[in-house]
Amino acid sequence: MTLTLQVGMKESILQFFEQIDPVTGALIATTFTWLVTAAGAGLVFFFNTMRRSVLDGMLGFTGGVMIAASFWSLLSPAIDMSPGEGFMKAIPAAVGFAMGALFLFGLDKILPHLHINFPEDKAEGVKTKWHSTMLLVLAITLHNIPEGLAVGVLFGGVAAGIPEASISGAVALAIGIGLQNFPEGLAVSMPLRRQGLSKFKSFWYGQLSAIVEPIAGVAGALLVIQLQPILPYALAFAAGAMIYVVVEEVIPETQQDKFTDVATLGFIGGFLVMMLLDVGLG
Repeated sequence: MTLTLQVGMKESILQFFEQIDPVTGALIATTFTWLVTAAGAGLVFFFNTMRRSVLDGMLGFTGGVMIAASFWSLLSPAIDMSPGEGFMKAIPAAVGFAMGALFLFGLDKILPHLHINFPEDKAEGVKTKWHSTMLLVLAITLHNIPEGLAVGVLFGGVAAGIPEASISGAVALAIGIGLQNFPEGLAVSMPLRRQGLSKFKSFWYGQLSAIVEPIAGVAGALLVIQLQPILPYALAFAAGAMIYVVVEEVIPETQQDKFTDVATLGFIGGFLVMMLLDVGLG
């Protein structure tokens, strides 16, 4: 009975997205990921503090989802749809991957931001007098750009009629991103609450960090539709940006205290969840 219900729900979700314009689908999917972030941030209304072990475990889960999504949903399809054989077949994915990482590297050096769990004197980017609240929100906003872009690019590939890009794969990626956005929303709102902001302001800034996802999602879909040959590059670009975020931001944040094992187990759990989602739905 449960299995039948799950299959029926899966088919209903896929049928819904198959019946609408892929750009609209990208908007809906990335709006979903934004709303899940808001739901996570909303927990600040019910809890005043959060144990550091829980935070590290959630951040680890986030990293695992992003790494798994980068391969299963982005890099592997990018290679499969590229022409040529041998090394030549991997060139578009390699170029796109490097460009995505370098893009985030550039933003990281320019945009003022402060990573979770880091003191204010460790702020990165252009020096500014902005309060640590704004710097923290900007850090997570930077994190969310490649996530929205990844979902939008896959939906754009569907609109372009490219066989390797499927609605089921795009939906699986959106669900995976949404799952890791829930703890991410709380990971933003709770530190803001500890800094003395009201519960509403902590929630507001927490959810606001993910508003870039629908924007990046629609932009990615439209770009691929207009320039179909760039899809392998675009998929790999999103993968490179996401992995850069994990290595430069997420992993270091989980290594600031004694709960590194908890973060590692969270990472493994996130990777498994995203892999199962992509294979099961895709």
